[in-house]
Amino acid sequence: MPGISADGVTRVFADHRELLFSIVYNMLGSVADTEDVLQETWLSWASRNQEDIGHPRAYLVRIAVNQALARQTALSRSRETYVGPWLPEPLLTSGDTADEAVRSESVSMALLVVLETLTPLERAVFVLHEVFGYAHTEIAETLGRSPSAIRQLAHRAREHVQARRPRYEVDRRTQRQVTERFVAAAFGGDLDSLLEILAPEVTLWTDGGGKATAAGPRPIHGRDRVARLLVARTARPLEGLDIRFQPVNGDLSAVVFVEGSPFAVIVVDLAQEGDRIRGIYTITNPDKLTGVH
Repeated sequence: MPGISADGVTRVFADHRELLFSIVYNMLGSVADTEDVLQETWLSWASRNQEDIGHPRAYLVRIAVNQALARQTALSRSRETYVGPWLPEPLLTSGDTADEAVRSESVSMALLVVLETLTPLERAVFVLHEVFGYAHTEIAETLGRSPSAIRQLAHRAREHVQARRPRYEVDRRTQRQVTERFVAAAFGGDLDSLLEILAPEVTLWTDGGGKATAAGPRPIHGRDRVARLLVARTARPLEGLDIRFQPVNGDLSAVVFVEGSPFAVIVVDLAQEGDRIRGIYTITNPDKLTGVH
């Protein structure tokens, strides 16, 4: 890009920023760390001679992805000492703007949890190939690996994810209806309704990070245990409770406020049949609710 101005440098980065955000967030599951990686990517981009960069998009994606991979090592160490289950930071999108439409490409909370079990390289390849449609040859250039190595990583990642979360589409109307029924039953202390709507193998994750109330140090499994725990926790009504339904990582979810302040984000994952809940993800760690409004 011969003779590109400072404004042009900024504009090119701004044009790709939401794509970079979505890729990196899907790799890290943390908005704050994603923003840090984007800042590092911007510094690398702005300091380069633009005339040497033939394909700005490919350059920016390569820098962002490799910065995210480097950051994952430190993140993995910090999560080893995390108090209780670690869940990705919820990403709220309204879909009102083009930028947020790009962010809505972020995978579901349930899939992000599965992606945490991949190696960093497997996760990067899965995100680039399965979510954003990059060819194996493009990913090989981005990661500095051979196309055959990328194909092997992609195959392992896809098999791993498919075994833990088979692909299927849930009707958005059904997602809303089941989510609303769950919230009404859980916050209304209706044990029978909860037992009816929860799948036998349901699992409850609660991420308080040691800073807010959580169900325990490990996920809770089984319909009866989960239902009774939820009813017990709503025996004392919260003052100033306000529940709003908003898209979180692409799925309509419950965003809970208490006296005007964000208290929790609750995401439910439906079983393949569509009318039962097999996963409940509750984030109450205040550090992860700073973007909730």
